[in-house]
Amino acid sequence: MAPNKLTQVLKELRQVIREELRAPAKRLLTVEEAAAYLGIAAKTLRNGLGPKADRPFPVRPVKVGGRVLFKREALDSYIDSLEM
Repeated sequence: MAPNKLTQVLKELRQVIREELRAPAKRLLTVEEAAAYLGIAAKTLRNGLGPKADRPFPVRPVKVGGRVLFKREALDSYIDSLEM
């Protein structure tokens, strides 16, 4: 990567990090955000949400205005319960 391009990428990365640090942590995450938070595909998460799911996802979402959302606190508890 050219030095000029690298400098630009680093500048953009610093800006994103600054914005993330200033933004308050969201308490409710969308399916896509929850999947990214857990490091899995959004489709994998959605597949576990249906009533007839072969392997139901252990964290139940909440519905707010028809939107499917996950409590960050519940996801953290789930992660902590996993055996490493």
